[in-house]
Amino acid sequence: MSKVIVVGDALVSSSTLEKAAHQLSIEKPIEVTKYEWNSNVSKHEFRRYIKLIETNGPENVDIPQGILEDLQTADYLLVHYAPVSKEMIENAAQLKLVGTCRGGMEHVNIQACKEKEIPVIHVIRNAEPVADFTIGLMYAETRNIARAHHNIMKGKWVNEFANDSYKTTLSNMKVGILGLGNISKLVVKRLNAMDVEVLAYSKHANAAQLKSDGLKVSMVDFETLFSESDIVSLHARVTPKNMNLVNKNVINLMKPSSYLINTARPELINRKDLIDALQNHRIAGAALDVFWEEPIDSNDELLKLENVTLTSHIGGDTVDAIPNSPYLLRDAINDYLKNGVSDMLVSFR
Repeated sequence: MSKVIVVGDALVSSSTLEKAAHQLSIEKPIEVTKYEWNSNVSKHEFRRYIKLIETNGPENVDIPQGILEDLQTADYLLVHYAPVSKEMIENAAQLKLVGTCRGGMEHVNIQACKEKEIPVIHVIRNAEPVADFTIGLMYAETRNIARAHHNIMKGKWVNEFANDSYKTTLSNMKVGILGLGNISKLVVKRLNAMDVEVLAYSKHANAAQLKSDGLKVSMVDFETLFSESDIVSLHARVTPKNMNLVNKNVINLMKPSSYLINTARPELINRKDLIDALQNHRIAGAALDVFWEEPIDSNDELLKLENVTLTSHIGGDTVDAIPNSPYLLRDAINDYLKNGVSDMLVSFR
């Protein structure tokens, strides 16, 4: 017998997690206990809890009431955004695996899992949507699509823009990718199909594996990525070491004709330095789907700029990607249980 605890939320239902749990390749019968974490709020309101846990981690939010007792005899724990705190892990005397239906690990105490040698499996539930959206932002910013629309809706016919002296087709540009995870590899795949030259920087990328995956990308050092790329797209995780990674010194490496795209995490960029660079046109523009404060304040300096494209953290928001993510997690867990290895196994480095 296997005991599985699932925790649903406002975006991924506990019922779908339960169905996926019953399809795991684990010892039968499978007993599933369901919990909820802010499942009763609207999707719009739930974004506040997302920001809270992404910013403060699993130790600074409430955990589902009663879950600690059930965790004492649980074999598997499956969540989406719900916290997996140190206290929860310490109460899990026989836990064999933690699974989460998303790529980011801000809601999981990885150190606690490492200390108890509990493997953590995650999935990139919205990799395809975010990759599509990233390409869309590249076009929207470099070709002024959103700005032209906004002006027309205000009754203005504008066809001159701040980047007029730099405008060209995407195929004439070099796109730099910071971080080579699941999402960015899909971005590279799309750029390859459009015959766009791709540069990339990643500490953990395997050149042979990239070639084996059919991806055409030139690996460069960090400084070269920013100095030679016409578009830099950020796809790295946030760690204590890379917060504010893209600061004044890095932005000053970029060409005046270059653009910065961020669909990853706002903390990768020094907000003040980016705004200063945009105000003084040290780069041509930026496109952002993530912000330091969400929703963005109505007086935010970004809203006064003419060389930004801003979207409301909707890069991964499709009708199917997030709600059906438990089935991606099921497949990843079953693959790990069968083979003992998985690309979806979170590294404890």
